[in-house]
Amino acid sequence: MWKTVLRRFLVMIPQLFILSIIVFALGKMMPGDPFTGLITPNIDPSAIERLREEAGLNDPIPVQYKNWMVRIFRDGDFGKSYTYKMPVTSLIGERAANTLWLSLLTLIIMYLIAVPMGIYAGRYQNSRFDKAVIVYNFISFAVPLFVFALIVLLIFGYRLGWCPTTGSVELGIEKGTLAYALSKLHYMIAPAITAAVLRTTYTVQYLRNEVIDAKNQDYVKTARSKGVPVNKIYSHHIFRNSLLPIAAFFGFQITGLLSGSVFIETIFGYSGMGELFISSICSRDYSVINALVLLFGFLTLVGSLLSDIIMSAVDPRIRIE
Repeated sequence: MWKTVLRRFLVMIPQLFILSIIVFALGKMMPGDPFTGLITPNIDPSAIERLREEAGLNDPIPVQYKNWMVRIFRDGDFGKSYTYKMPVTSLIGERAANTLWLSLLTLIIMYLIAVPMGIYAGRYQNSRFDKAVIVYNFISFAVPLFVFALIVLLIFGYRLGWCPTTGSVELGIEKGTLAYALSKLHYMIAPAITAAVLRTTYTVQYLRNEVIDAKNQDYVKTARSKGVPVNKIYSHHIFRNSLLPIAAFFGFQITGLLSGSVFIETIFGYSGMGELFISSICSRDYSVINALVLLFGFLTLVGSLLSDIIMSAVDPRIRIE
């Protein structure tokens, strides 16, 4: 298996290389540049042109791409943010921790909601609870994430004041203290619950369908004929086999949360990689945009590999090739 994992990582190199070319080219097609916003009647145009020259933005695009790739492979340097005036790796590193904790909390809440709902809906098929779960799935599937997030922010943030409306931690709290950790958790709860509620749809539906199918399998009928208690059948037989499709998507769920938090972080003003990505696009901060897209692409490829590894661990009959 480890040879396969190594081979998959080697295959990622040309994939990321192609992605870097596409991202760099699309970035250069954007109107303006990082210094366009500095143009005012009070600033000498020659000064802005000098900044462009110093940043290498006047070089031919192939030359700019070559210099960018050389810095990455030689020094691990993704450049400097034009907006924040700091190295891109340091900037993303600061935001990555916030996104990581938010994604972890979202994942925990999502499975705490989805797993019991899917199991009980499948076990008690056509019951009132099952019908309520079906309605819930339709609603959660139909409502766009940004619409639901805005409603949550309006009601629980601005009207009721239960959750913060911007930021990732309360100002003035000493880092590393219990109060700091509780403040971070307080700022994460609303965006995490919002993202988790709408992400449960597929997990609930897959788990429900798997439980319904498993109830009619021969091994379940055999267990019942031997007098095995119903609760033990569900917990030891049906539940274990129903987790296979959930395990198949687990890797994608993790990496998808890390790279797909753009709407949530932007709407709640949460200082993570998603919010940084949107602000960088608005300010045409090419170096940050390119680095983030490459990171998101890498996470997607890792998610595919991670799902295969988890599947092979859960079901020994499956071997990744």
